[in-house]
Amino acid sequence: MDSELTLSFIGGGNMATALGAGLIGKRCAAQDVHVIDPTEAVLQQWRQKGASAAAAPGAQLSACRVWVFAVKPQHLKAAAQACRPFLTPGTLVVSIAAGITSGTLARWLGEPGRPWQRLVRCMPNTPALIGAGITGLMALPAVSDDDRALAQQMLRAVGETVWVDDDAALDAVTALSGSGPAYVFLFLEAMLQGGRDLGLNDEQARKLALATLSGATQLAALSPEPPATLRERVTSKGGTTAAALAVFQQRGFAGIVQQAMRAACDRAAELAQELDA
Repeated sequence: MDSELTLSFIGGGNMATALGAGLIGKRCAAQDVHVIDPTEAVLQQWRQKGASAAAAPGAQLSACRVWVFAVKPQHLKAAAQACRPFLTPGTLVVSIAAGITSGTLARWLGEPGRPWQRLVRCMPNTPALIGAGITGLMALPAVSDDDRALAQQMLRAVGETVWVDDDAALDAVTALSGSGPAYVFLFLEAMLQGGRDLGLNDEQARKLALATLSGATQLAALSPEPPATLRERVTSKGGTTAAALAVFQQRGFAGIVQQAMRAACDRAAELAQELDA
């Protein structure tokens, strides 16, 4: 464990809980974690783990080396302003709140004309809840290599990490991996219904669909060949797979996916502008 890692979660909900589960006992002790959340039931859950918890920011924040903002985007400005009096020069701020750019949060935390510089913005995804997530990260230019390494180590507690250069790239991360689980779940729903329509029962359809998605993803991850080659190997000319893929192609499946991702990316940028006040 890192005896120097003391951290505070501002917002103690699902993603903070996932991070805490990955960090406590491995990177830090429970007593080195402080949680701020307005919901008493959430605070009680953290206290049962051995963490300290409070409904509002206080002096204990100043003793925490890392602050992790894990609140809903519409609540981030108020949370940042409430916590700002307790910032110290040694505090590394990590934001996993969607839709708020690093520059906006830096301005909310800093003084007029002097935005906060020790800030890393992240976009995790929901598989982090089972330790199988992937997180995109970007850092402001003044963030040191040590701070970048610390942020990466923390997010690796719930999965893999990928660094990108700026907020625009993080919008692309949002469109691909942040929103991506929902695309997969939608496809899974369609496969399940398709199986039932073809005469399989719920248990059969679920087992077959889940194993197919999981197995295909693992094969793609472990194979040195691109997905297109793997797809071609499943597809015999004039066969069943070719008949199915022809329908996808006729309906513009690839274009639909790409248009959906563009819509998600554009909406991320729009949200940033709407919430930048």
